[in-house]
Amino acid sequence: MSDDDSQQNFILGFLLALIALVIFFVLGIVLWHKNHGAAPAAMPAVAVAAAAAGPAAHTTVAEVTETVTVVIPDGASIRVADGVVNFYFATGSADLAPGAAEALAAVIKGVESGRKAVVSGFHDTTGDAAINEQPAKKRAETVRDVLVGLGVPAGKVDLQRPAITAGSGNDAQARRVEVKLVD
Repeated sequence: MSDDDSQQNFILGFLLALIALVIFFVLGIVLWHKNHGAAPAAMPAVAVAAAAAGPAAHTTVAEVTETVTVVIPDGASIRVADGVVNFYFATGSADLAPGAAEALAAVIKGVESGRKAVVSGFHDTTGDAAINEQPAKKRAETVRDVLVGLGVPAGKVDLQRPAITAGSGNDAQARRVEVKLVD
């Protein structure tokens, strides 16, 4: 008799566990759909405006969260001198140093007054120059994307490949992106 009771208890426990598993699975799916279905309604206004502009408009939207963790490699820094903003990069990296928005404030004001921003990427002299041009271009595109993300119209930012892409100075100074204002 006790064997029958233990078998019934085992079966009953198994069925209850199976039912609980099914309920949690269904609740998980409902919550997942609820969270993912609400995302388009919570799109930033910039993204909504870009979507309304149609497929021809290309807008990069950066979504900022309350907590941002940024790992900056050694060698990333920013220098502003004589109206030129220089972003310096670590080897093989396109990560910006902290303070990019503050450093670009004068550029943004200049663009608002009718000028254009010219962004040029340089590379160091180590390795193959043709291969080094790719990270230089990627770095320049990153700086351009930051400017556009800060509200500068894309038409007011020109990516310009310098005649000599190998930067001057030591290797750390050569790996840079320059941002200048032009009339």
